[in-house]
Amino acid sequence: MDPIAPELLMALAGGTAGAAGEQIWTSLRNLVGRRSSAGEPNHESELTALAEAADSAERATELAEALALRARQDPAFAEALAAWRREAEALEGTRTGSGDVRNVISGGTQSTVVQARDVHGSINLGG
Repeated sequence: MDPIAPELLMALAGGTAGAAGEQIWTSLRNLVGRRSSAGEPNHESELTALAEAADSAERATELAEALALRARQDPAFAEALAAWRREAEALEGTRTGSGDVRNVISGGTQSTVVQARDVHGSINLGG
């Protein structure tokens, strides 16, 4: 199994993926906390380390590598992790989409300007 993208783990650990991301992070915590069928370490320490420093690419990479190692050693974990990964990547893809946003405001006087990307819900400017 290829390692999970460290950026995805960082987003989930840091809470930038919203409530759904928090649920997915909790499900990863539960998955990692399960006893390994092969008696191998479960790598909770890497998960905790990333939770304490969610912006650490190094800790995210360590967790991704630990998860991939455990998946290679434990087929049941590999299957559960693959299902978790599909769910997490689906969330990550809908949260930010792909590509860049470039907003340009020019000419005249503007009274209200909103620049945003990936708004999920309404924007109320008063009235």
